Amino acid sequence: QVQLVESGGGLVQAGGSLRLSCAASGRTFSRYAMGWFRQAPGKERDFVAAISWSWSGDNTYYADSVKGRFTISRDNAKNTVYLQMNSLKPEDTAVYYCAANARAMYGGHYDYTGMAEYDYWGQGTQVTVSS
Repeated sequence: QVQLVESGGGLVQAGGSLRLSCAASGRTFSRYAMGWFRQAPGKERDFVAAISWSWSGDNTYYADSVKGRFTISRDNAKNTVYLQMNSLKPEDTAVYYCAANARAMYGGHYDYTGMAEYDYWGQGTQVTVSS
């Protein structure tokens, strides 16, 4: 069982920045693919960014809406994945969720943009961007 705890959310003005963190339990964090999703009120949960497991090269993936503004990264020594969010817009307002895929290390092809590819989820952290 993997536990994920997000932090770093808050209220920020448009154009500002925030860095979200997601701390994971377990001793094989470097073998997990990690993703960030977000859910605005009344909307479905959408993909934001993902990073593959480290032995496969830490490849990164982004939704078109955040490309060039958000950066996902990981620190395996701290069992933590980050989402650096710059040039924030009011439409970025949502609850942000961290997710882990613990199966990719065994091989196979995964579409990290899909919620079904993830085995564990955090409780979410609220990000509010004011105009």
